[in-house]
Amino acid sequence: MAGSDIVRYIDSIARDKEIDRESLYQAVEQAIYQAVSKKYGIDDLELTLDRQTGQLHCNYEIRLEDQGRILAQAVKQMITGRVREAERDVLFEEFEKKIGEIVTGTVQRFEGDTVIVNLGRNMEGILPRAEKVRGESYNIGDRLRALVLEVKKVGSRVKVILSRAHRDLVRALFELEVPEIADGVIVIRRIEREPGYRTKLAVHSSDPKVDSVGACVGVRGARIKAIIEELNGERIDIIRWNDDPQVLITNALKPAEISHIELDVQNKKALVLVEEDQLSLAIGRKGQNVRLASRLTSWDIDIMTRAELEKSIAEEDAAAAGGEGADGEPAAEGEAPTEAEGEAPTEYAGGGESGTDEPEPPAPGATGEPPATGTDDTDGADRTDSASTAG
Repeated sequence: MAGSDIVRYIDSIARDKEIDRESLYQAVEQAIYQAVSKKYGIDDLELTLDRQTGQLHCNYEIRLEDQGRILAQAVKQMITGRVREAERDVLFEEFEKKIGEIVTGTVQRFEGDTVIVNLGRNMEGILPRAEKVRGESYNIGDRLRALVLEVKKVGSRVKVILSRAHRDLVRALFELEVPEIADGVIVIRRIEREPGYRTKLAVHSSDPKVDSVGACVGVRGARIKAIIEELNGERIDIIRWNDDPQVLITNALKPAEISHIELDVQNKKALVLVEEDQLSLAIGRKGQNVRLASRLTSWDIDIMTRAELEKSIAEEDAAAAGGEGADGEPAAEGEAPTEAEGEAPTEYAGGGESGTDEPEPPAPGATGEPPATGTDDTDGADRTDSASTAG
């Protein structure tokens, strides 16, 4: 192998594979060193390869043309290995920069519950079962958009983990569809998502002239419709961010109308009162609305109607009174409370209408589970506070 042949070979590979030329020269020098030192039993061999002519500069009289096929084969193998490593490094750096971004590929095959996606350039993405959305189905050849969740080197290959369930997929879709978000005029403060069902998105505008909610919805809902279509009909509530917890909680529970909010700042708990016809709407289907609102605001939200609150207070007062005797002292163990002469018997504390000793079940609050009669939430958000859209 002549020096000029090595130069042409390296230049061609570096150009076609987009690999650093210097790393290839170093690989060739290493291959020549190993082959020559082994052949001649030289321990103090020093050599360099001229980057322009390919001529070998060595502290011994050695000509590349005289080394035969063994040296050529060693050089070829070394270059091939270095090319694979370089290609892996290039792909790794390329996709590492895309973490948190959306990539588009084609469903190539299935390995159990894992979907293998062809991302081009002989690159495969992996969509594991944990990152798929329940209810979504895929067929070979389908176009698929997913979030780059993780990139890592595995041997000579690069492993790209994709996600369709991560909350940042919604963030990335809004960045693509809403220029004001990409420009930084509108900031997404927080996202909470139950993949395939519902997402709550809190946004804030740094420009008072730009309506954060309206910009995300778009003219006639064009922007939000494109995102919902990509998410296969997942419902998205766009919330206007506010630093006041009462306002934020009110916005987060939209489309339900709130009557009153009482905050326990020390424990970060919020008692929310709603009208009877707003209870199921505030709780949402299977508690989704209140659960997502609680995570979005970082407050533990308990939803009740005023009648339920009054009943709960009355039961607590009755329970406290029933634990004391006639003189205000606790009744002695094993003794029943005395009855005043000529008066009707005192009703047992906690007893229901039947007067039994079994206490009534607690009133249906709302810490994530809806009442038995709850219905699904409906649209009707106030566009000045939030936008709630359904696919």
